[in-house]
Amino acid sequence: MQRVAVIGSGVMGAGIAAHCANAGCDVLLLDIVPDGAEDRSVIAKGAIQQMLKSNPEMLMHKRNVKRISAGNIEDDLSRLGDFDWVVEVIIENLDIKRSLYAKLAEHIGPDTIVSSNTSTLPRSELVEGMPKEMASRFLITHFFNPPRYLPLLEVVTAAEVDESATERFSSFADERLGKRVIMCNDEPGFIANRLGVYFIQRAFKATIDHGFTVEQADAMLGRPIGVPKTAVFGLIDLVGVDLSGHVIESLLSHLPPDDPFHDIVGTGEDIIQAMIADGYTGRKGKGGFYRLNKEGGKRVKEARSLTTGEYSPADRKAAFPSAKMGKQGLGPLMDYPDEGAAFVTEILLDTLSYAAHLVPDVSDDVYSIDSAMKVGYNWKRGPFEMIDSIGASNFVERLKTSGRSVPGFLKTAAGNGGFYSVADGEIQRLTPDGSMVAVERPESTLTVADLKRRGKALKRNGSASIWDMGDGIMLVEYHSKMNAMDPMNMEMLVNAVDLAESEGWEGIVIGNDAPNFCAGANLGLVLFAVNLAAWKDVEDFIAAGQDTYQALKYCEVPVVAASAGLCLGGGAEVLMHCDAVVAHGESYVGLVEVGVGIVPAWGGCKELMGRLRDFGLVEEGPMPPVMKAFEYIGTAQVAKSAEQARDMGFIAPDDRITMNRDRLLADAKARALELSEDYKPPEPRTYILPGPSGKAALDLAVRDLALSGQATAHDVVVTGELAWVLSGGETDLIESVDEDYILAMEREAIGRLGRLEASLDRMEHMLETGKPLRN
Repeated sequence: MQRVAVIGSGVMGAGIAAHCANAGCDVLLLDIVPDGAEDRSVIAKGAIQQMLKSNPEMLMHKRNVKRISAGNIEDDLSRLGDFDWVVEVIIENLDIKRSLYAKLAEHIGPDTIVSSNTSTLPRSELVEGMPKEMASRFLITHFFNPPRYLPLLEVVTAAEVDESATERFSSFADERLGKRVIMCNDEPGFIANRLGVYFIQRAFKATIDHGFTVEQADAMLGRPIGVPKTAVFGLIDLVGVDLSGHVIESLLSHLPPDDPFHDIVGTGEDIIQAMIADGYTGRKGKGGFYRLNKEGGKRVKEARSLTTGEYSPADRKAAFPSAKMGKQGLGPLMDYPDEGAAFVTEILLDTLSYAAHLVPDVSDDVYSIDSAMKVGYNWKRGPFEMIDSIGASNFVERLKTSGRSVPGFLKTAAGNGGFYSVADGEIQRLTPDGSMVAVERPESTLTVADLKRRGKALKRNGSASIWDMGDGIMLVEYHSKMNAMDPMNMEMLVNAVDLAESEGWEGIVIGNDAPNFCAGANLGLVLFAVNLAAWKDVEDFIAAGQDTYQALKYCEVPVVAASAGLCLGGGAEVLMHCDAVVAHGESYVGLVEVGVGIVPAWGGCKELMGRLRDFGLVEEGPMPPVMKAFEYIGTAQVAKSAEQARDMGFIAPDDRITMNRDRLLADAKARALELSEDYKPPEPRTYILPGPSGKAALDLAVRDLALSGQATAHDVVVTGELAWVLSGGETDLIESVDEDYILAMEREAIGRLGRLEASLDRMEHMLETGKPLRN
């Protein structure tokens, strides 16, 4: 599938168009012709221009916008005859959608797949009056906003739909768009919104009933139960206070009268309407249940009173004591004797019971329902995984004790010992008839969790583990906080190299299942040693990092990094020392050390300069790679996608980008096997560096920034050391230097900076606030 048409250029339509362009598709974006417009495609053209300014960015690289062309539905439907997929993303009005479909039927080709992005209308109603041939290729493809970043894609098909059309689209969405494709029945709200909106409404009702504040509700219903910290009221603000009402209205109009959703809806409707009338529509407006008050020059987060409608500073300590029990599990939290626990308990009992009530109507696959909630609403566990964590029998007893009815499927689970089991290292799920069947997942997906079920770690410590991926490939998994680099990570990397070389392994992959590949060095550990004046320990840590990364680079077997999420500082340096990188599209890579008052010292300086030169990303000569590396490191630039990282030299021109996170480790393993044939380690680089004259030019540029107020006093100090390293110190253009020479300079520079009070202030500030200090 290469040619895609998106009809409707609003936020969601533009987002889908942009992401298809990210996937390499040729996209036609269409919208209506506004009355009296000189340019009949002005709306779609405006949407394309807005993509370039969007935040978060819709495009993985600005050049992808060249793959998108604009048109309108009056003049350009005739162009759709050879398109592979046409997706409608227009107003949720049944008559308007049907009118559009009638026009499409006249122009689409015999193999064109047509879909609607509707979140509320049943497929059965959308296809009424549609030609049979078109209906056989018509799907609902429900993306979550923003389409680039949220991996869930709910797909609704029907018996009349050609299976090959469904399979063709699902494969495209999985492999090219990077989506977790969940097949849903044609039921109101599909899966994620059906259960997610129920949870929100049930929580809203309980908040009113208990007389809680929004801060108390969100403090209890966020991280303590494995839900993002936006929890309930923060999530309504994010989605839009006004939009939530439309979704509820649609659900009510399509749900059967006996659905439990009817029992909880309506509470707080007067609050919602008053907020909308006052312009408090959420983050896109002037605020919602929370707002940022910028009066007096400070940004103060305020929360809205559900009783008076007044705003006051948000209570950051609103959680009840029971919230801490969430770390021990949902059962201990629910058992805790305070009102916060009682509040959580009644919401979980009803929400998780409702999830069981939805089987098999919404889906007969509990794994799909759990997956939809995890990737659509970012829950840590899906509803059936939550029940299993509590214990299915225990949960049923809680329902009975509270006087609630027990869905039949829950009774089946209690008798079975839960919804999931493991057989021969593979996950089994409970079906509505009481049998256990293997969970089906797309081929070529692999996670660390799979490896853990299938065997024990080859080696393990508190920060990293080594796993056998099969076929002679081993995996090094970090599991320290934020996967930060520390001596134990390094120990496992060195162990992996030693094992691979001594036992005849084919290759090494470095990767994990976590959101972030590696957020850099363990700054807390460094600061602790510095505060004790343990300079020898700090120096040993720096030297060990350099030795470890060089061991990776010159290992006798190929080393492949599987990057995703944050790859910062020492994490970026790992990527640059590997033979290859298989990068998830959402890999955010950068050398950001200047923000904490130091310079890259695990080979980042030498590698970035060498790659910029060798990949042809800068002009020839000694100064261009120095200048570009100085720009990237000195301003702590972070690539906002794998595509951008490639342009910056952090990943190589022939490194591969994987759009689907679930496929990342399998793709990295395959790459390691490819490289293992006749593998030879790389030759060490040599460098011609400009020396003192180059440093003088870089220092002058920074002084100009300082004079204009764009660089602080300590910026000048840190970038001075960076300029010294990158320019090669006292070397000159008539002699070359090797990698060890630059590594020694990195060690010297960080040694001097690490002793400065201003650098320590930057480190402490970053640890305390997560933000750089501008001192």
